[in-house]
Amino acid sequence: MKKFMSLILVVTSFCIVLSAGAAEVKEATTYSQAMDKEIGVVVITPEGYSTDENYPVLYLLHGYSGNEKDWITKVPQIKDYADLYQFIVVCPDGAYSSWYFDSPGDENWKYETYITDELINWVDKNYSTKASREGRAITGLSMGGHGALYLAFRHQDILGAAGSMSGGVDIRPFPKNWELSERLGAYADNPENWEKNTVINLVYKLEPNALQITFDCGTDDFFYDVNCKLHEKLAERNIPHDFTARPGSHTWEYWANSIAFQAVFFHHFFELSRNK
Repeated sequence: MKKFMSLILVVTSFCIVLSAGAAEVKEATTYSQAMDKEIGVVVITPEGYSTDENYPVLYLLHGYSGNEKDWITKVPQIKDYADLYQFIVVCPDGAYSSWYFDSPGDENWKYETYITDELINWVDKNYSTKASREGRAITGLSMGGHGALYLAFRHQDILGAAGSMSGGVDIRPFPKNWELSERLGAYADNPENWEKNTVINLVYKLEPNALQITFDCGTDDFFYDVNCKLHEKLAERNIPHDFTARPGSHTWEYWANSIAFQAVFFHHFFELSRNK
C-alpha cells in the first residue's frame, strides 16, 4: 500500500559456489587499503553472464550484526531476481556495526570509503559492468537501509538509485542502541557527529529527480516513525520518491517481500537508463 505519496582493492581468493541454479553465487575476499584488512563479499551474476555485455549492479547491504552472506542465506530468491532482471548483485560485509560510514572517532572504521571507492572500483575491474551511476543502485535492510541512503545521498556522482527497507533513517532517537556510540561517540558529548551522519539530515543534498529513491517500512517496525518523517521531509522539498508502508515488523519475512518490489524498481531504473 502506498503511503502519502584510488585506493587499490585486490581479490585475494574466490571460493566455492554457494548454491546451485542458473545464477552463479560466489564468495570473494577483498582487501581494503583504507582499513588495512580483508573484507568478504558475495557476488551474484545472472544466468548467461558474459563479458561481451555490460551489466548494471545492485549493491545490497545487510543489517546490524549481519554479514555478507545474510541475504543469499535468508532470501535465496535474490538469485531469481538477478536472472530475471539481468543485473549483478553485490553483498559486502559491512561488519557487525559499521553503519556504513567513516567513523569520525575511529580510523579503523571506514566503510563509506570502502563501499564507494574501493569496492565499486573492484567490482568494475573484475566484472563486466555498466561502470557509471546509471548502472549502479544500492539498497539494504535496517542498518543497511541507513547505509544505502546515506551513501547514495552523499555520492550521487557514482550511484543513480537508492532504496531502504526498514532503515534506521534517523539514528538520533536511538543514542544507546546498536553500538552507534562506539562509531560516533556518546550523543551527549558528540552531538555534531550524530547530526552530520543521520540520513534525514542529508536531504538538503538532493535535487528533484537527481537520484531515484524508494524506501519502505512495516507499520509495526520500531523504525516506522522515522521513515514517515523522512518521507515528509522529502515531500516538503519536492523530492520525488516512492514510500511504501505495509503490514509487518523488523523481520526477514518482511524483507524477503520488500526486496521483490525493490528489484522491480531498480530494474525499471536500469532499463530507462539503458534506453537513454
